[in-house]
Amino acid sequence: MDSNICAELRAGVTTRSAAATRALASRLAGALPRDTVLALHGDLGVGKTTFVQGLAVGLGIAEPVTSPTFTLYTLHEGPRGRLLHLDAYRLENADQVDALMLEDFLVTPWIAAVEWPERIPDWLPENAWHLDLGITADEAHTIQLR
Repeated sequence: MDSNICAELRAGVTTRSAAATRALASRLAGALPRDTVLALHGDLGVGKTTFVQGLAVGLGIAEPVTSPTFTLYTLHEGPRGRLLHLDAYRLENADQVDALMLEDFLVTPWIAAVEWPERIPDWLPENAWHLDLGITADEAHTIQLR
């Protein structure tokens, strides 16, 4: 387990490529507790899906990970866990998430990565990990654990 990754993310990390963002997320996947919700905050184009791609690599998931904007969620299986990737952009409340019956898919060990979590704050557990993603003026990507 990479215990330094959490300290690095709390201080804030800047990446200058999609590959570096994926590598950072892959490291985090190894440090996350089992059965964790990861809330990814940030505007359109800041690298949320790229970050989830890195989480997938860290879980040993070989299949491609793309944004589930139109399908709302995708489920990926890997040798080190299950990844639920939820895009809440088109949701209006937690009841709509409940209707998806996602808890049926959350068989331990799992990580749920939620894009646009501010759309469904009532659905997020109190112990969710919150990451803020952004872009600097020179187009570097910033990632910080709250």
